[in-house]
Amino acid sequence: MKSIKASLVVLLGMFCMSAYAAVTQLTFEGLQNSEAVLNFYNGGTGSLGSVGPNVGVAFDSSALAIIDSDAGGGGSFANEPSPSTIVYWMSGSSFTMNVAAGFDTGYAFFYSSSVPVTVTIYDGLNGTGSVLATANGPAQHTGNSCVGDPTGGFCNWTELGVTFSGVARSVVYTGSSNQTGFDNITFGSASASAPNAQSIPTLSEWSLLLLSTLIAIAAVFGLRRRLA
Repeated sequence: MKSIKASLVVLLGMFCMSAYAAVTQLTFEGLQNSEAVLNFYNGGTGSLGSVGPNVGVAFDSSALAIIDSDAGGGGSFANEPSPSTIVYWMSGSSFTMNVAAGFDTGYAFFYSSSVPVTVTIYDGLNGTGSVLATANGPAQHTGNSCVGDPTGGFCNWTELGVTFSGVARSVVYTGSSNQTGFDNITFGSASASAPNAQSIPTLSEWSLLLLSTLIAIAAVFGLRRRLA
């Protein structure tokens, strides 16, 4: 019986580990110009009713989507890593992203800013608890002799990424309102260019994982009976 219990612990542990293994990337496409992101990625909507994939990620009311002016929006930026929408804010010095289920391994993003930026990862919601990692970047929005596409003053984008131990549940983005933008926010990896970036498993994918686990458990019990 001890061997069965041990096997169950291993199998359930593998299942739980898979919950944190997915690499998830937010590109903000599908949001309208100047729409608050809110629960667009959390099974709800943005402030203007836009519906996105449910990956369990929520933003506070400060985080706004903005579309490149060359694509019909109001954003003075160019060369964004995933055209044509980014996230920024218009009031205060920061905004917060919450991931209630948590994520681990790493975190990455692209940014363009006229001021230094700091992104801080916490193990609690709403920027609380212990700091797991911090990413800092300098002002660089016109660096690398960048030019618009064909217009856009914030034309240089820099990738930053960090690894950490533990499970993170919130990220606080600090810079300056209307002077800092982010795109391709990625968690579960220290690279925002990760080729395998994908959404957190859907309900059907979780069902397949659970089914596979149950089949494995049944196989363990069957083997136990044959050996008895």
